[in-house]
Amino acid sequence: MKILAFESSCDETAVAVVEDGRKVLTDQIFSQADLHAVYGGVVPEIASRCHVESISLLTDRALQAANISREDIDAVAVTYAPGLIGAVLVGVNFAKSVALALGVPLIPVHHIRGHIAANYLAYPELEPPFLCLAISGGNSLLVDVKGYTDMEIIGQTRDDAAGECFDKTARVLGLPYPGGKPIDALSQGGDDSKYSFPISHLDDNPYDMSFSGLKTAVINLVHNAEQKGEELDRASLAASFTKAVSDSLVPRAIAAAKEKGRDKLVVAGGVAANSRIRADFKAAAEANGLQLFVPPLRLCGDNGAMIGAQGYYEYLAGTRAGSDLNAYATMDLNVAYDTLTR
Repeated sequence: MKILAFESSCDETAVAVVEDGRKVLTDQIFSQADLHAVYGGVVPEIASRCHVESISLLTDRALQAANISREDIDAVAVTYAPGLIGAVLVGVNFAKSVALALGVPLIPVHHIRGHIAANYLAYPELEPPFLCLAISGGNSLLVDVKGYTDMEIIGQTRDDAAGECFDKTARVLGLPYPGGKPIDALSQGGDDSKYSFPISHLDDNPYDMSFSGLKTAVINLVHNAEQKGEELDRASLAASFTKAVSDSLVPRAIAAAKEKGRDKLVVAGGVAANSRIRADFKAAAEANGLQLFVPPLRLCGDNGAMIGAQGYYEYLAGTRAGSDLNAYATMDLNVAYDTLTR
């Protein structure tokens, strides 16, 4: 089964063709990062306009790269939530028109479910159940994946997402947007014990996270040093900050996997590209006898292939959408699409 998949939740326009949920025939991505770097973050109106300008051409390019025709497409999958509402609407409306024109089913896919499914593309042997930590610019979730479409959130950030914290820290350090890769590069060789940053602990749910205090601590440290004319060890600051994020994520994920009785631990999302976090997860998984699955760097960020992968399993579960499909800026991972249309 060949699924044409669209992802436009933020600042990447992505169109992919995925076969049977596991094989990527093509994954075309147009990144707007350079356009938004001038502003130090994503400008929603610019993102939406760029999606409109690129999605049609990118679709033609995807079909050519996959060496298939429109008639070979069996279904269309699209991110319908969560994300920048204008950006998501572009993908949803384009996907609806394509599905209608081709006379094939339209499959709505939750963005975070897509990030989790990216690992199915990298690891053919991976099957639920498993414990997944999904960490990106807008989301930080601990998810017990009981089945391909049966998931339970057991922990999440109460405020900022881990990826957002990376971007804000990069900005205050004068690093380019997006901040994850520059901070990773800067932190190499830094002393991760030179600066002390807070790690949240929430008594009512030990698996919930908070990154606003960490973000504020970094900003205050930098601003105080500037006001006093003191020079900061930027590499060590980046290393200490990354350690604090990792120390917030890794122990929680390991503990959650143990409590749920899962022997497989999956990490997904853009923050999973960070070299320190990947290394810490590898060491912790080995120490605790867990199988670790972390996607290759190309599948950590937003892409269309992950939407096609999850779209296949949503299709098998009977998830369908009609021409009334809407886009949502926020949406719980566990909300079944059919409940939105009743």
